[in-house]
Amino acid sequence: MIEKLVIIGSGPAGWTCAIYAARANLNPLVYEGAISEENRLRGTLPLGQLNATTDVENFPGFPKGIMGPDLMMAMREQSEHVGARIITEDILSVDLSRRPFTLTDTAGTVLQAHAVVICSGASANYLGLPSESQFKNHGVSACAVCDGALARFRGKPLIVVGGGDSACEEGNYLTKFASSVHLVYRKTRDKMRASQVMVDRLLSNPKVKPIWNSTVEEVLGNDKHGMTGARIKNIVTGETQTVDADGMFVAIGHTPNTGFLKGQLQTDPAGFIVLPVPGRSLTSVEGIFAAGDVADPIYKQAITAAGMGCKAALDAERWLASQSVH
Repeated sequence: MIEKLVIIGSGPAGWTCAIYAARANLNPLVYEGAISEENRLRGTLPLGQLNATTDVENFPGFPKGIMGPDLMMAMREQSEHVGARIITEDILSVDLSRRPFTLTDTAGTVLQAHAVVICSGASANYLGLPSESQFKNHGVSACAVCDGALARFRGKPLIVVGGGDSACEEGNYLTKFASSVHLVYRKTRDKMRASQVMVDRLLSNPKVKPIWNSTVEEVLGNDKHGMTGARIKNIVTGETQTVDADGMFVAIGHTPNTGFLKGQLQTDPAGFIVLPVPGRSLTSVEGIFAAGDVADPIYKQAITAAGMGCKAALDAERWLASQSVH
């Protein structure tokens, strides 16, 4: 049996795609990912990054907010309710050189599919500190737009780590809510990777306090209050200081989860899947579609991922019909 449509990934893009595809009678098969220690460490467990998030206040339809795991489980349940089938394994490898496409999962199952939608997401890069992991979602975040407006950060001192455009954007955004924003960067202003206009905009804000030539050595806090500060080390002098802060936003980029593709799709220099036709989900290989953070180096929001998942399902349905696959 050849599957009509296989969806790889279980974040907002994957479940939205599954809902639309199931309602279009495509009988989609969703690979939600394996429950493994490797995936836990990489942040790629089933249900995506929102499943490890506490309060979600910016997803429409929930005026009082919703817990990340509750939102993702609701999406999963809705997908099943309308007819999607779910396998709790990872796709280990794919052969996109001929149709039908061949996929192999971590259980050793080999299957074929007429069309594939890749919604495997992108993992936020963190510093790798044990203390950072301890306070993740309890003060430590990788998304200012997602979390910056939460009550725990309003009117409080915050830390942003990084020196690229993302760090500047995050820092600027956080000045709307924070009492102060400490920018921690391992180099100096003249060596920031961000564009000059972004650097000037950030550093001209009186709330921003740069800490140059420095790295975060340890995130400080306790079980009751979560993060309360960080120990910062100057890598030139070796001196350390403690900065009081209720939150730390790590803005050092994302890594798209595309290793299993082995270079068979066109990607940009950072590894994000390229969508050649603006506004569409088509990739460089006919019959392969992509949605969500794996193909979105700019927005990386749950709601934009869901919208892309919808488009991918519609694109896949129309393409399958053009191939007389019903």
